[in-house]
Amino acid sequence: MKKIYLSIALLAAFNSTIAQQKSPAPQTLNYKADLRATGTSEDKTKRIDSLLQSFIDQKKASSIVGFVAKGGNVIYNKAFGYKDVENKVPAAVDDYYILFSQTKAVTTVAFMTLVEKGLVSVDDPVSKYFPGISDKVATAIKEDGTFETRPVKTPMTFAHLMSHSSGISAGLVGKARRAEMENKSAAETSGTTPPAGPGQRTGGAGTSKYLKDEMIALAKYPLGFDPGSEWSYHISTNMLAYMVELISGKSLREYVKSTILDPLGMTETDWYYEPSKMSRFVKAYSDIDGKLVPESNKYSETTISPVQTYAEGAIGLNGPIGDYAKFCQMLLNKGEYNGKRILKPETIELMTKVNRLPEVNSGGKGFQFGLGFELYNAEKKPVPEVSNTAFAWGGLYGTDYIIDPENNMIVLFYLNMPKHEPMYKPFLSKAYQLFK
Repeated sequence: MKKIYLSIALLAAFNSTIAQQKSPAPQTLNYKADLRATGTSEDKTKRIDSLLQSFIDQKKASSIVGFVAKGGNVIYNKAFGYKDVENKVPAAVDDYYILFSQTKAVTTVAFMTLVEKGLVSVDDPVSKYFPGISDKVATAIKEDGTFETRPVKTPMTFAHLMSHSSGISAGLVGKARRAEMENKSAAETSGTTPPAGPGQRTGGAGTSKYLKDEMIALAKYPLGFDPGSEWSYHISTNMLAYMVELISGKSLREYVKSTILDPLGMTETDWYYEPSKMSRFVKAYSDIDGKLVPESNKYSETTISPVQTYAEGAIGLNGPIGDYAKFCQMLLNKGEYNGKRILKPETIELMTKVNRLPEVNSGGKGFQFGLGFELYNAEKKPVPEVSNTAFAWGGLYGTDYIIDPENNMIVLFYLNMPKHEPMYKPFLSKAYQLFK
């Protein structure tokens, strides 16, 4: 009789597992989740409260927002500190943050929708769509500032752009361009040249009305290394954004809104805003010798402009943590959220399961990057609790996110601080401990 009962129990467990595997992904984030039903407790969430409040009390941070969802159930969504320290305006979960490089993943997803439409392949040479892209690698800088070059060993592909292995503005070329940009910024400060145009811009410089003008100028430079041979972060996603515009026939902002932001209900995420939205932004501060020091708010201020034509793909998006959580949940759901499919599951797999970098690269030992995301593995992960299936990235001012399929979790952590002590990893560890 015991054997019969045991067999029935095993069959029930098996059927339950199959049902879970076949159950559809949550279509919206559930903000009314029962903590016990999700496998955690209020006592465990209070441990995160204590950690984040300690960062505020010690003046390591001006404001913080933490977000954790498991299986689509929002377990944690709280803000601490002040969005305006001087005027004691409390931080809130719907405050706007400067997302900087969190823009990159959105741009990459936008490009992959074009791939799914059959308009382009990730392995196509970029020159097929943009003949002006360089096919030379810089070997030396001459006395007159020009470059000695050689032909590339392999053509640049879109996979190289999405994995930051294109060679654009890298090596000798990157150093030369950074010097040029520093000179431009210095000239702007002294008043000898017009200030940078509206919108957030790489290096804070440039007056171009459209991104294409910057990219056409950039394409005149040789590459810093052979595509696929090294990792050099950032500017490749701006070139990818220009390719989105070329191939779609729409501006980056228009295409991203119509294919990603609007379908996901990310109504408060954008490159530009009306003046009334300025009060939604968290003010910037830095931790300098244990004191919170106000920083320039130029990056939020440049989102308010009557001219709204310039939008980068590498930086520029802003918004509340809950909006970006929808994007992360869509990725965890293998491309679907809010009843809308953004990408196919196999496309998400292609982006997040295949390392595109050589074993030895400038990212360091064990560093891997797919199409738009860092890929974690046994050799390199932010905290031990993170699974080997997780992928992630973040932004310059202290915004971070992680998508972990094995643990069915998304975690986001937002600061607005150019200079700050590491706070994300302790929070991330506590987020995983919610379910231990």
